Amino acid sequence: MTTTTIPATATATATAVPAHIRANRVTRSLLGYGVLAGPFYVTVSLAQALTRDGFDLTRHAWSLLANGEHGWIQITNFILTGLMVIAAAVGLHRARPANPWAGRLTGVYGAGMIAAGILRADPAMGFPTGTPEGPGTVSWHGLGHLTAGGIGFLCIIAACFVVARRFARDGRTGWAMYSRTSGALFLVGFAGIASGNSAPALTLGFVAAVIVIWTWLAAVSIDLYRALPCR
Repeated sequence: MTTTTIPATATATATAVPAHIRANRVTRSLLGYGVLAGPFYVTVSLAQALTRDGFDLTRHAWSLLANGEHGWIQITNFILTGLMVIAAAVGLHRARPANPWAGRLTGVYGAGMIAAGILRADPAMGFPTGTPEGPGTVSWHGLGHLTAGGIGFLCIIAACFVVARRFARDGRTGWAMYSRTSGALFLVGFAGIASGNSAPALTLGFVAAVIVIWTWLAAVSIDLYRALPCR
């Protein structure tokens, strides 16, 4: 009885995965963070908002959760979510290298979240418990938080319109309209909260706008994920 030996090089050739498929798998993994980032951030924020003494969803911005004894949870939430967004931004760039600004702008949004976590928002509006009512004094890190957040928000709004233009060029008018609408709604929500008015409608409107933008990022990430062959 004879045994046929298959050369190792032949086996390796037969089982080798093409380079573009390996690259697509990496890209798909990165885009997965665009799906995870929003639910992670919203879940962690809401869990604190509903359980921390003195926090009122109709009056207090989620950034205020970075204050107090358990403030480290929201700080960590900002940083981890920001890292996920940056990973998703790299995925966006890899999936659409001819349209680099979508990834770049999304990456700045992620970096802004990290900076907003490190530069803690100032206590205000009676939170944490014992804080005087009103906007309070703005510290250097509070100003940094507002600046980082504002830059990040404007960049993700711009990313919506950049992606919308790409969809329009591809003849995907529904997706283009969805991206423009998401960017516009987030801009309105951001403008309302940036006005300094703490009216419940504006506070809750910004929460809704945040959910809109996370949903958009997840939807775009899933769309690009599905478009990349992995085998």
